[in-house]
Amino acid sequence: MANIKSSKKAIKVIAKKTEENHEYAARVKNNIKACEKAITSGDKEVATTELNKLQKNIDKAVSKGIVKKNTANRQKSRLNKKVKDMK
Repeated sequence: MANIKSSKKAIKVIAKKTEENHEYAARVKNNIKACEKAITSGDKEVATTELNKLQKNIDKAVSKGIVKKNTANRQKSRLNKKVKDMK
């Protein structure tokens, strides 16, 4: 355990930031799962709304440095293609 006051504060800040980052990452994963589920069920309206939510959350995660830019673009592109190919 740290003895210096600033080190103690830094530990608290790091823990808080880590928790926030986990939240964003989990939100993205849950949106991907929900979008995939809507695609497999064949509900295009739900899939489209889930895709919009997903794109918003992925962009937030990229801006915070949680997800790499190319990874985010790849995920968005693949799901967008799946939604567009739905009948």
